[in-house]
Amino acid sequence: MVNLKELNPDASPQAAYGARLRSKREARDWTQDQLGERMGYSGRHVSAVETGCKPPTRRFSRCADTALGLTGTSDSFERAWGELRNGSLLEGFPEYVGYEAQAVEIRLYNIGIVPGLLQTPEYARVLADSAVRRGAITPEQADERVSFLAERQMALVRPQPPMVFVTMDESCIRRPVGGADVMDAQLAHLIEFANLPNTLLQVAPYEIGERRTFDLPVNLLTLPDRSVICYAESQAQGNLDRESTSVAPMLTAYHQLQAEACSQAESVAMIERVRKGIS
Repeated sequence: MVNLKELNPDASPQAAYGARLRSKREARDWTQDQLGERMGYSGRHVSAVETGCKPPTRRFSRCADTALGLTGTSDSFERAWGELRNGSLLEGFPEYVGYEAQAVEIRLYNIGIVPGLLQTPEYARVLADSAVRRGAITPEQADERVSFLAERQMALVRPQPPMVFVTMDESCIRRPVGGADVMDAQLAHLIEFANLPNTLLQVAPYEIGERRTFDLPVNLLTLPDRSVICYAESQAQGNLDRESTSVAPMLTAYHQLQAEACSQAESVAMIERVRKGIS
């Protein structure tokens, strides 16, 4: 009889992942070799993940979901992998990203910082490195943030990309990040984004004053079934909301903000002026 290593799911997120994988496997009365065969991995590899000796990957997690019938569910191992890999992100954000990849419409509002989906790699790296210097995250977590952002941005170039509405406070284009070269490239990228067929970029100018409807960043997603979810965050906490009674007013406020913001043509002209240092 094989002696199984006792697992402690409370030891770490990776240990919890491995313990749940073993639980799901044993519930089907499969050996590690049998699960591995269904996944395209060796039984030894499955064992290493279960015992925490080897970290899971996205591919491994997707294969586990396929074998165990968990693809696309809230209990999926791919979602658990995302939470494991992005533990430095705010609560609710990894779950939000799962929905973001499925959305048919994405609406974003940001203050002070260009929204992540529109950031250049250099701009994103400056922000991540700044967080390291403040002691907020580790260098490893900074690398993960930057690579994770690049993965998120792939949603904009998938075969059937979502419609993306972006309204940015004027501070996003005027706040210097990373020096003149980084900012010039970032502003140029925003103009390129505005020229895509599935995007709408607007700047909410300072002049709208109290008519600005949001004081915090807001993300709104329309899913294939036309339901809408909202993700909003403060400096230390994120919140994902699916309740229509609270999400509907956020969507209304977003439309009101768009009405007050500059048109896309006016917004692009403003960005061009900022690039040239005219205003």
